[in-house]
Amino acid sequence: MNTEKLKIGKIVNTHGIRGEVKVLRITDFEERFMPGNEVIILSDRDDITLTIDSHRIHKGFDLITFKGYTNINDVEKWKGINLYIDKSQTANLEENAYYYHEIIGCKVETVEGEVLGKVKEILSPGANDVWVVQRPGKKDLLLPYIEDVVKKVDIQASIISVELMEGMLD
Repeated sequence: MNTEKLKIGKIVNTHGIRGEVKVLRITDFEERFMPGNEVIILSDRDDITLTIDSHRIHKGFDLITFKGYTNINDVEKWKGINLYIDKSQTANLEENAYYYHEIIGCKVETVEGEVLGKVKEILSPGANDVWVVQRPGKKDLLLPYIEDVVKKVDIQASIISVELMEGMLD
């Protein structure tokens, strides 16, 4: 049974010699990497399901060990590999909260109906996320995900309506 997988991070390096890996997180759920949780490495043959044994944060990266992998030689081969979860592992979100995969690819238009482009990535610099909108033939538009700007998100239709603040298109 092949269920949809969602990318939650990428192993960017090993850390130390005891099987710890350094993960660049692409999820805003801190609890995603709690010990006992499972992550998936996609493989041509059979996907590998790993159970997280330990987790800590160090210099902005998540450092993780997996049950049964206690040596750098066990995990070295996973450098550069993405980590996934089953879509079924996602939690129900509160109102006006969305998963990255639901927002990326959405068409962005002004409340007046002018099409601006598509969301190509989401940045999490601090207090609120910033949606990066790729505009044809123009430089990317950075949209702060705040009530004043994002007026309506229609996941079904993949359309986001926004009200631009002065100076946003400069």
